[in-house]
Amino acid sequence: MKDSGGNRRICPEAVERQLDFCGKIKGLWEGRAERAALACVQTYGCQQNVADSQRIMGMLREMGYGFTQDPYMCDVIVVNTCAIRENAEKKVYGIVGQLVHVKEKRPDVVICLCGCMAQQEVVAQKIRASYRHVDLVFGPQALWKFPELLYEVYTKRGRVFSIEQENGSIAEGLPVVRESGVKAWVSVMYGCNNFCSYCIVPYVRGRERSRQPGDILREVRELVADGVREITLLGQNVNSYGKDLDESVDFADLLEEIDGISGDYLVRFMTSHPKDAGKKLFDTMARCGHVAKQLHLPVQSGNSRVLKAMNRGYTREQYLEKVRYAREVMPDLVLTSDIIIGFPGETEAEAMETVELVKEVRYDALFTFIYSPRPGTPAAALPDPVTRAEKQIWFDKLLMEQNRISGELHREYVGKTVRVLVDGSSGDELWPLSSRTQGGRLVHLRGGLSLVGQYVDVRIVDSNTWALYGEIDGVSL
Repeated sequence: MKDSGGNRRICPEAVERQLDFCGKIKGLWEGRAERAALACVQTYGCQQNVADSQRIMGMLREMGYGFTQDPYMCDVIVVNTCAIRENAEKKVYGIVGQLVHVKEKRPDVVICLCGCMAQQEVVAQKIRASYRHVDLVFGPQALWKFPELLYEVYTKRGRVFSIEQENGSIAEGLPVVRESGVKAWVSVMYGCNNFCSYCIVPYVRGRERSRQPGDILREVRELVADGVREITLLGQNVNSYGKDLDESVDFADLLEEIDGISGDYLVRFMTSHPKDAGKKLFDTMARCGHVAKQLHLPVQSGNSRVLKAMNRGYTREQYLEKVRYAREVMPDLVLTSDIIIGFPGETEAEAMETVELVKEVRYDALFTFIYSPRPGTPAAALPDPVTRAEKQIWFDKLLMEQNRISGELHREYVGKTVRVLVDGSSGDELWPLSSRTQGGRLVHLRGGLSLVGQYVDVRIVDSNTWALYGEIDGVSL
């Protein structure tokens, strides 16, 4: 079924059919009284992968599975993968390779590989030939029919591969297991139309398709009613939201609608593509009380020639103007970004322009990468004469500069009182609580786990490059 505007929405009958398969698999386990069926879901990659895994867990729960992190106790193992970086792929191959030992001890365990890696034909061929203990392979576009695919594995007793290239789809009404009652991910759209020359995402996640505003608002209302304190809206490029819908609505409009939902909660979003981020979005963020004054705006490079080669759709100057305006209307804005060093053909002088941009913008934090070629992308075919060792030198200069800036910006918090959401345990005996400011800065606290899920005012007493340390009233240091 297609909504007009090209938005492919799976009809309710097809979704219900998948729930029927959940029931059939649950029936397969009934009568095996020796123990409950168990599943393990391992997630690698971005927040969208986390959200996808929560849907997979929801479907597994409907099938009657409980959950464990011990693969040797499992009846089903799902490895949800990322294809953005070469190192991520190598790590996944290593993990999947180790699962052969689980299969040897438990021959009936079903091992599934899904996510962006799985959507690539070259990966599927490698799994088919060299990882014969993997039973089911499916890409992001087939996630909604996971129950049917798993049922096929069980009933046909053979390996199943579902990596057909599709235009992408949206399936509403699938169950979800949210692992935290404090934070939640809400996908507002899927896929990408940008085709940045280094990026594999459009090839594995399909074209852009937006969820209907009513479906998103319904999900957010339910989360707020359930006491969720922080909701992050997800999309490969949230600023493209609504372009494929009939009604005239964009991402800024959606933010304003969500902001109208009453409750004590905060909304974040990622990721914003600079070419589509404009004054309307920044004005809306500034105006909406529930929207965090935090912006992740990936620049990727500070050189306009490199940006053009990356097919990013903006220049250095245009990016800086967007940052200037965003900070003008939101003086307390926390700004983060992604940067790639060593894009094919990039010179040292061009890389240093990126370092200069970092000095000028003064990001609160960066996600930094040395260029990693992705087979099938245009950039992978470009000449790349600079050695990895040279790129590492440029990369280290970038890190040194950003670490200095982050340390300086964090020191400015010391002595101030800020409102934070306590979101869990830090794993540190001295500072056992983890929390976040409205701008997403990590704050370690002392206090009991009873504070998790609460907003508290804390006085910042110390800082380093990566985190802040806060004192809650009544909790001595």
